[in-house]
Amino acid sequence: MFLEDKLRCWYYYYANTQKEPFPMKSPLEEVTHTDNIKLSDDGRSVVIIDQTLLPNRLEYIALTTREEMFEAIAMLRVRGAPAIGICAGYCAYCLALQAPHDSFDDFYDHWVEDCRYLNGSRPTAVNLSWALNRMLDAAEDHRDMPVEAVLSALKRECLAIHSEDMEMCRKISEYGLSLLHDGDGVLTHCNAGPLATSRYGTGQGPLFLARERGMDIRVFADETRPLLQGARLTSFELYNAGVDVTLICDSMASIVMKNGWVQCCMVGCDRVAANGDTANKIGTSGVAILAKHYGIPFYVLGPTSTIDMSCTTGEDINIELRDGEEIRSRFFAEPVALPDVKCYNPAFDVTDNSLISAIITEKGICRPPYSESLKKLFEDQPL
Repeated sequence: MFLEDKLRCWYYYYANTQKEPFPMKSPLEEVTHTDNIKLSDDGRSVVIIDQTLLPNRLEYIALTTREEMFEAIAMLRVRGAPAIGICAGYCAYCLALQAPHDSFDDFYDHWVEDCRYLNGSRPTAVNLSWALNRMLDAAEDHRDMPVEAVLSALKRECLAIHSEDMEMCRKISEYGLSLLHDGDGVLTHCNAGPLATSRYGTGQGPLFLARERGMDIRVFADETRPLLQGARLTSFELYNAGVDVTLICDSMASIVMKNGWVQCCMVGCDRVAANGDTANKIGTSGVAILAKHYGIPFYVLGPTSTIDMSCTTGEDINIELRDGEEIRSRFFAEPVALPDVKCYNPAFDVTDNSLISAIITEKGICRPPYSESLKKLFEDQPL
């Protein structure tokens, strides 16, 4: 059940660990400014909210070994493309502290192997490899310096990844808000709020910003089977922030649109191909098809780090397949299918660029043709 006092919900951890009284904030501020990922006090572990326990329990766990880090990403204890990137940066730094420090070559060879291992935890979200490559580049840039100097550079880099994401989310939210009107109904799928990113979020960022600005926005959150990120996380965040949110089954999106209750759809993304094809949580492409049928704008929101210009089309995106037990028995007291029934459980699907009305990034709003507008983002040209 939800914690009874939502003002205490996000700050349960702090109230039990901080020596000094922690200042109370508004419900909206608590949600949008929660520290879902950070370095431990001694700087040697990564501390995350275990998202698999939400909304019933809010618990923080510390990741110290590479196996713990791999498991946390693979099992969705930390999830959302930007959050995975932030976590990967911190994990790479903590693993660097554990590597041999006798010489740069010994350090680097050992550490690179750890990073390669970590990179195998989620194949679809490009932010994982993006963040790890940033950390590797930072080390290479300091290879002629003592290992201690390399470690200092790596710490600066992982902190920069996090702080940059906060600023990116704010800008994405501002651009997304420009597409909303007072009284709009917005349908979301999966979770792209503060838990999946930092601060306001991407796909849900404009909704929190609208609440902050006093706009009247109604949100319909798809439950997002089979892992229920929309039910467990999106509705949790929006409700605690005071946003008008209604939870629906994925199969109810069509009737909600037909009823005229939805004026646009806003979703996050895990990888965007150069032509604008977008990989996101399974079920997203179905929402886009419905939106096209009912003439509803379908917006994808994400940082430029999620855009993979080396990936030509969505056909080139590797789709992660997960254990069928997530369909058969996860979140159920008893299995809902016989043990020998085959299950097909892709974690993502690809939405064709023809179904996407706009792609919103921290650099601006991209419109079709995406092969041109996305390219401009990386050439610092006006959209």
